[in-house]
This record gives sequence, structure tokens and C-alpha cells, in this order.
Amino acid sequence: MTQRVLVVSHLVRAAARAATRATLEAIEREGLSAVVATETTRAEDVRDVDLAVVLGGDGTILRAAELTRGTGVPMLGVNLGHVGFLAESEPEDIGEAVHRLATGDFAVEERATLDAVVHRPDGTDAIDWALNEVGVERTDPLKMIEVVVEVDGRPLSSFGCDGILAATSTGSTAHAFSAGGPVVWPDVEAMLLVPLLAHALFARPLVLGPASRLAVELLERSASPAVLSCDGRRSTPVPSGSRVEITRGALPVRFARLSLAPFTDRLVHKFDLPVAGWRGRTTGQPGPAAMVPPLTGDGRGRQADERG
Repeated sequence: MTQRVLVVSHLVRAAARAATRATLEAIEREGLSAVVATETTRAEDVRDVDLAVVLGGDGTILRAAELTRGTGVPMLGVNLGHVGFLAESEPEDIGEAVHRLATGDFAVEERATLDAVVHRPDGTDAIDWALNEVGVERTDPLKMIEVVVEVDGRPLSSFGCDGILAATSTGSTAHAFSAGGPVVWPDVEAMLLVPLLAHALFARPLVLGPASRLAVELLERSASPAVLSCDGRRSTPVPSGSRVEITRGALPVRFARLSLAPFTDRLVHKFDLPVAGWRGRTTGQPGPAAMVPPLTGDGRGRQADERG
């Protein structure tokens, strides 16, 4: 049974403060205790929580991922942002969502991450990780960076560009999507390679295998140094002559899911896609939504068979 719930919220916004109050009241009604994260809260401060409720947009959820990754604690996102692809619930459903979490009526879904290492020419290294994407991007807005891209120990191409993105399937609907990358279903174990405004004949987004090793070398002749950006939240300088190596992360991030509806439904809902005129299956056969099994709680949540 869940006992301690971490609450992560973007308290600068009035909507977030109201949602936080409603969440704390719901947690108290369920006989649970709450731990409210502050700007100074670190991962080591929340090792004894059982679950996390995150109130905000995807940026707030990425903040919560920094606190919960590697703890085994699943987090439930309540969307207070615009699209909120990582969120599972809406503000008006907070009471019901907390009740289901308290009774274990949810599924646990693991999302892959990326590990990144910067090898600098002075011999120093920097290590970071990302849930959505790792970017090697220019720091001078008026100049390109010159890179060589390597996949699985072999050179792929060299060109000038604004940057290179490596994204998870989860991150395919974030920065990589806005840069022209494909939308990848969450249960596809893959890494995306998306060049940013590359000056090259062949600079298309690529879908790599989960065991692939991607490397980006920033050439000495690069007109601009670069920066390693992880989920748009943490940055590390990448001077000319550096090598950035990106692989599948060793630690996933865990999400609490209240519905096992197909990812297609989430895509249609979040992007408000037009589906008028869809007739579906032949009369008498259940449609996809009707085939989704109900969740039954065991007090701890259970591993999802379908992701999305």
C-alpha cells in the first residue's frame, strides 16, 4: 500500500497552486502522507517515497524524473500545460487519480532513457542523461558547428549544422518532432538521430536500434563551440575537438498509468487530430477501445503489457 507520496508542482502558476492544494487534500483523505518537493529538493531527499504525483506540463514531469529515476518510484503526471504528452490525468480528475494510486489500481510503465558522455580534448569527461533527448547544439546563433556523426563505431557523415539530436521514443513527440523527426510509438525500443538544419545532401532523421552507439565529434574547424543539452534542462560545454557518445540509458524512468488505451488515442487527443468519418471495424466486432482490459489493483501497481 502506498504510504508516502511525493508531490512535484510548478508553484509559480496559480493553476498549479490550486491543483497542489486539491492533491494534498486528496492524499490526506486517503490516509497517506505527502512530501512536497521544493526547488532545492534532490533525488537523495526522496528515497523513502512510494509514488510521485506531478502537477504541471512536460517540463515539470522532466524535473520529477530527475528526482525519481533509479528509485523505482513511479510517477503520475497531471497535465497543467499545453500538450502534456507525458501526463496521464487532468486537473478535474485529481481526486479519482489519487484514490486509484492509493489502492494500487494502476499499471507501471518503464520508459527508456539515454546516457551521454562528453570526452573533451583536455582529457576531462562530463556525464549526463535524458528522458526525451540529448542535443549537441551550437552556442553561437550566427555560426554553424561542423560535426562527424558515427554509428556503431563507423563514420556516417560529416556536415555543418545547427546541431544533432538523439531522442528516445518518448522524446519523439518533443524537440525531435519539432525538428522534423518521426513520431515513434513508446513500445518501440529505438534511438532517433535528428540533424538540425544540416547543410548536407543526406541529413535525414534516422531510427537506430536500441543497442546502437551514437557518437558526435565536434571538429576542430567548427566555427562555433557547442553545448550538450539534456531534456532542455541541463547543459554542458562541448569545446571544439570534443567527442560526445550517446547510448541507451542504464536506468529507466517509471510512470504510473491509469489507462491502457492505445497510444493512437493519446496522439489523436494531444494533437487534436481529425478523425471524423472513421468507421472502424466491421459491425459486431469490438473496436480497439473496447478491447482494452480494465485495470485491477494489487496495492502496488503492475507492469503494463501495452505502453502509451
